[in-house]
Amino acid sequence: MSTSHARLRKAVLPVAGLGTRVLPGTKTTPKELLNVVDRPILSYIVEEAREAGIEHIVFVTGRAKQAIEDYFDHQIELEAQLEAKGKHDILDMMNAELARAGEMSFTRQMKPKGLGHAIWCARDIIGHEPFAVILPDVIVDGQPGALKQLAEVYAQVGGNVIGVEQVPDSQTHKYGIVDPAKRDGRRISMKGMVEKPAQGTAPSNLSISGRYILQPEIFDLLATQEAGAGGEIQLTDAMARLMNDQAFTAYEYEGVTHDCGDKIGLLRANVALALKRPDLGDAAREAVATLLL
Repeated sequence: MSTSHARLRKAVLPVAGLGTRVLPGTKTTPKELLNVVDRPILSYIVEEAREAGIEHIVFVTGRAKQAIEDYFDHQIELEAQLEAKGKHDILDMMNAELARAGEMSFTRQMKPKGLGHAIWCARDIIGHEPFAVILPDVIVDGQPGALKQLAEVYAQVGGNVIGVEQVPDSQTHKYGIVDPAKRDGRRISMKGMVEKPAQGTAPSNLSISGRYILQPEIFDLLATQEAGAGGEIQLTDAMARLMNDQAFTAYEYEGVTHDCGDKIGLLRANVALALKRPDLGDAAREAVATLLL
């Protein structure tokens, strides 16, 4: 089987970030463990990865992130109390999130050198096979999940697949933007990409939005990638170099994106996902309506 169509089994979740946009809430709690309704952001991300068929998740962590590893482990005393009190529905929900044997690995990014460097830190665990990257502070509310949508495209075309969404032209300078060559429905063949283009210079309004499927050759490029925007090693820059040798397909996935690394984005995610919950939706709607009176 050629590398370009090798089965997608692994995903990298870069969780070393400090969460400065949502301080002081992230002073002692990793931003990935901030709640959206009644479970952490990271719970939604892992659920999305599993739905897409991911068998091994590699967390690239940093200092003060031990709680992430603990979240997916047993909490013996808590579980015993729930069992004793007959709260089996809550216990079943908790057990469903536990790491399966050998499913999760954790490696450290010792210094905050950017997303590209964080991905490079996972190189030995990923090995020579394709892998997904999921930004762990971006929840995409879609059916099926955004990564599964990308995985289905990858199964058809191979190569590298990038999740994108449209943003207002006035906002393109805030994102990585793809340069489209040809469009077929939601699938777009790419001829380039640029990280945070100067206002008025963006090649499109399609922003790279935190879901990627990449070939392992990206690691060789990240090893020599010079610092780019913000003085960091940018994944976008390495992908632009890889495009010289490999095909890249952008896919405009179906779903609503919530940037939970931003205070208002986190608030929006809480409200939007609470309103959709069968068990909480009516009460949430009433609560929001009361506040708006």
